[in-house]
Amino acid sequence: MTNNDILRRLRYTFDFNDSKMIEVFRLADHQVTRAQVSDWLKQEDDEKYVRCSDKEFAIFLNGLINLKRGKKEGAAPEPEHRLNNNIIFRKLKIALNMTAEDILDVMHKANNQLSKHELSAFFRRPDHQNYRECQDQVLRNFLSGIQEKYRSKQSS
Repeated sequence: MTNNDILRRLRYTFDFNDSKMIEVFRLADHQVTRAQVSDWLKQEDDEKYVRCSDKEFAIFLNGLINLKRGKKEGAAPEPEHRLNNNIIFRKLKIALNMTAEDILDVMHKANNQLSKHELSAFFRRPDHQNYRECQDQVLRNFLSGIQEKYRSKQSS
């Protein structure tokens, strides 16, 4: 999955308009324009499509954490220059204030069964012996599950 794919899915899940997307970046102390957001949200075959870099997407995820949980005291975390699915998964877990049980429930909604041990392996340090790389399908299922959970809340 690309950063742009995930950005589009999160925008849809939380029903963010362009102004809200700009606000999320601002919450991470980063200014973006409506045109930048619009170009990131375009499909790959559109001539105005612009790839969202790892650093820009990390800034968005940090802003999402600040939006959903409130800004922490002290210096803002430095955005990662390289992202992988494990980091994205962890940042979404933090932003949504989810426990392991919450994540397993969301994964169940997306018809994906994980054990607690498999799940905890995604959140370990890469040098840990039980670390496991999060594959695109796992992240895709998690995004589908949170979409089902949060989109259904908005329509009720």
